[in-house]
Amino acid sequence: MSDSVGDGKLEVKQASKEVKESENVAEKYSAMTVSKNSDVNVGELSAAFTAVPTHKSVKKQIQFANQEEKQEFSKFPTKAGRRSLSRSISQSSTDSYSSAASYTDSSDDETSPRDRTQLNSKGAGDFCVKNVKQAEFGRREIEIAEQDMSALISLRKRAQGEKPLAGAKIVGCTHITAQTAVLIETLVALGAECRWTACNIYSTQNEVAAALSESGVAVFAWKGESEDDFWWCIDRCVNKEGWEANMILDDGGDLTHWVYKKYPNVFKKIRGIVEESVTGVHRLYQLSKASKLTVPAMNVNDSVTKQKFDNLYCCRESILDGLKRTTDVMFGGKQVVVCGYGEVGKGCCTALKALGAIVCITEIDPICALQACMDGFRVVKLNEVIRQVDVIITCTGNKNVVTRDQLDRMKNGCIVCNMGHSNTEIDVASLRTPELTWERVRSQVDHVIWPDGKRVVLLAEGRLLNLSCSTVPTFVLSITATTQALALIELYNAPDGRYKQDVYLLPKKMDEYVASLHLPTFDAHLTELSDEQAKYLGLNKNGPFKPNYYRY
Repeated sequence: MSDSVGDGKLEVKQASKEVKESENVAEKYSAMTVSKNSDVNVGELSAAFTAVPTHKSVKKQIQFANQEEKQEFSKFPTKAGRRSLSRSISQSSTDSYSSAASYTDSSDDETSPRDRTQLNSKGAGDFCVKNVKQAEFGRREIEIAEQDMSALISLRKRAQGEKPLAGAKIVGCTHITAQTAVLIETLVALGAECRWTACNIYSTQNEVAAALSESGVAVFAWKGESEDDFWWCIDRCVNKEGWEANMILDDGGDLTHWVYKKYPNVFKKIRGIVEESVTGVHRLYQLSKASKLTVPAMNVNDSVTKQKFDNLYCCRESILDGLKRTTDVMFGGKQVVVCGYGEVGKGCCTALKALGAIVCITEIDPICALQACMDGFRVVKLNEVIRQVDVIITCTGNKNVVTRDQLDRMKNGCIVCNMGHSNTEIDVASLRTPELTWERVRSQVDHVIWPDGKRVVLLAEGRLLNLSCSTVPTFVLSITATTQALALIELYNAPDGRYKQDVYLLPKKMDEYVASLHLPTFDAHLTELSDEQAKYLGLNKNGPFKPNYYRY
């Protein structure tokens, strides 16, 4: 009896020793995280825990019933094996971190890409990206995007033998994402030479820009550019000795504006401009109205396949993604104001309403306002609800939709963001004053703090939320990208005289062709008109099936 009691005391003493040693490890780990003031390094963490003493006294107490038990125990990793395992875990963590570099806005090298010389594996250096060594990760992202962009890949396969863009020198300014990369590589496969820059300082996926640079495309873009970097990249894209653009693919009009102002001789020789945003199209119509547009331009934004799919369905899904990633907000019961009930606004409202948000609309157009009412939304003036609202989303393409006075009157914790292309919808410039404090919470999330302690949560500094703070559905971008590719082919190959110096909508037949390319994804089968039916409707059996004024 006394012997067993003695054994029990020994076990308690040994257990107490192990607890104390574990506390020492915890203290060491805590000190490590405080001193680093950053994310835990897996290798250091593993090393900290493998530093626990091996307790030889404990090992001596282990008794094996037979030789088989002893052999089974010896199968567990040795100390060297644990070190190897630690290295593999650390490497895996590094791989995962690198592939998501665009979304974390983190980098081991904080030096501006403009201050570094980089070469791809072929020794070429006509590009400026964050880190060309991320090309392998970008290639994986592009390959994933290709799987859901089968229509664009189909167009590439059908047309690459003919090379309809042979001789085309396309300068592009769009969001640089995996989906855009599939478009760019399609244009190259069709014979074009491309130079590319970003239309948004936050939307570039660094690893994708690296992959394009590695493949030979001159890309000038990285996530988190300054305003000066933004215009420098555009200029480097356009201004290359011995190379002169003859086509422009723009998103927002900044590239078109730059070429028009800085390189008028180049602008006059451009064979066509393709523009896909409300803001950019508005600028083109202004040039046309002033008789300053010297080249034909294609308004892709108002094509059916862009407006009814990208603007509506893309925003319906990506608005939630962007808000969730940045704020972790729960939408049920939240009071939300969506400014603008166009296609983007409609998509946002549908998604928010489905999750239980109480949604109100602001509108200037009585037709859109009536649509909002019929869809079950209250139409209000922003000033009427400004003190109660939890989230404000702008979708207008206008400027100063949310003013400083309204920002002053918002309640504490109100989330403010923009789903339009331009960064002018929220008067962010008025918030950069000495009495307000800006506090960076996470990537593209700022708390703007008033003197009384009230704070407003501003996302992406008022820039496009979904592409700045999250991603967008690949399939829907395939529709837009295919439309852009066809518009470029049409303008580049059009005979003289078909298009004047004006802004045109994409031909209806092309819209229908883009849609038809995407139907096989759903195993959809179109009904064909009989000769009698076609005659009755006054249509060609092969389309177009709707007049240009039809609104869908």
